[in-house]
Formats: sequence, C-alpha cells, structure tokens
Amino acid sequence: MAESARRRRGGPQGGDSRPNDHLFDRELDHLPPEARWREWMHRVEATIFAASEPVGRETLAKIVGKSCSIDLLIDDIREELRGRPYDLVAVAGGWKHLTRPAYADAIHAAVGGGETKTNLTQSDVLVLMCIAYFQPITRGELSSFFGKEVSRDLIGHLRGAKLIASGPRSPSPGAPYTYVTTKEFLLEFGLDTLRDLPDFEALEDAGLLSKEKLLAGDIPSGLASGWGDREAEELESAAVEDQRC
Repeated sequence: MAESARRRRGGPQGGDSRPNDHLFDRELDHLPPEARWREWMHRVEATIFAASEPVGRETLAKIVGKSCSIDLLIDDIREELRGRPYDLVAVAGGWKHLTRPAYADAIHAAVGGGETKTNLTQSDVLVLMCIAYFQPITRGELSSFFGKEVSRDLIGHLRGAKLIASGPRSPSPGAPYTYVTTKEFLLEFGLDTLRDLPDFEALEDAGLLSKEKLLAGDIPSGLASGWGDREAEELESAAVEDQRC
C-alpha cells in the first residue's frame, strides 16, 4: 500500500535520482499529431529562451517524443520567427535565441552594450586565427609562423578571455603545451562548430586572404575589428560561393 501510494506521488524508487521523471509525458500520445507537434515546438522554444547557454540536442531530446526530429522542429520554429527581430541560431553545438544583427544599433541605443564583447587587438586576432586554423599548435610554432615571438602575455590574454585553452602536449622536444580554441571561442564569434570557419584555401582563392598578408599583419578589416560579425559572415559567404563556382 505504501509503495503504491509513493508511486502515485512520484516518490523515490530504487535510488532513481529523478523520481518524478516518469511523470513527464514526452510522447503526448493523447494529442492529435498537429497539436502534439505544436506542443513540442513550444517546449523546445521555451527551453532555449530560458537558457543562458546554447541548448544542445541531448537536452532537447528529454522534452520531446522519441520519434520527434529535433532538426525539423527547429526548422518550423525558425520559419515562424521569419520576419521577427530575433531567431534561433546554431552556435557552440546547441541553439540559442539571438537578435538579428540589423537591430544591434537600436538595442545599443536603448540599453547600452549588454553582453560585453572581448577586447581583441589586431595581434590577438591574428594569433587567434592561426590557433583556430592550425590547432593544436604550440607558442613556438606560432612564433615561427609569424617570424617573431608570440609573447606569453598575449597567450595569457587569450586564455584569460577563455578563447583558448591548453591542448595535448606536443611530441616535440620538451613536450610543450599546445593551444586549442574553446566553446567560448565559438560563442564569441557565432560559430556552431569549427567546420563553420571560412575555408582558408577558398578565402585565398577569392583574393580575400592570403598567408603572405596574414604574416604581414594585413587582414580584412572585418576580421581585425570583430571576427565573426557581419563582415566576417560576408567573408564566409564569399568563400562558400567561391567553392561553388
């Protein structure tokens, strides 16, 4: 009797760390298909809206039925948001509500800077670009690449901003640390994965970037002033178009 009452109340059973989890109806089999899909859309959008970090596929799978396609669900939500000043954007391995770039000036005029962007010098961006494209890479390799020493202070600044982290030890003599980019790097520049970086060879072929210019410190203004913003998106689009031609 006590056991059955505990089950009705959702009490602890067998050491389950989430005793009430079995009470949450993911499948919604009692609803007709259209209403079920709409409810799944609302759950996903509400969860992403409430989260401070990008919400991953595994998290969203906990609130929808097993037969539900997360990708199709996101597509339908984004379609409904078409024409709205915000969107669901794939970033850092998950999804996040972000306002559209066209409204950045209005938001800044109304409420100020809001989220603080990391202050990066042109030297910071150059080194960060090289780490992103050639990771894992050591400080010595970076110095050799640029033909001058990359200071510990510069590396420390990028580490302090959580844009890079220590990677595996290099097999070279002394086994120095390598450096790799982080999830914060993806968030900072609005990338879902490193595969979203503009293709280096395509940028070269399009005449937008070259290794020689990079070594000379001559990079497109969009990358130097805010890698990942509208100018960088245009670079990526140009690179993709170049690949298609």
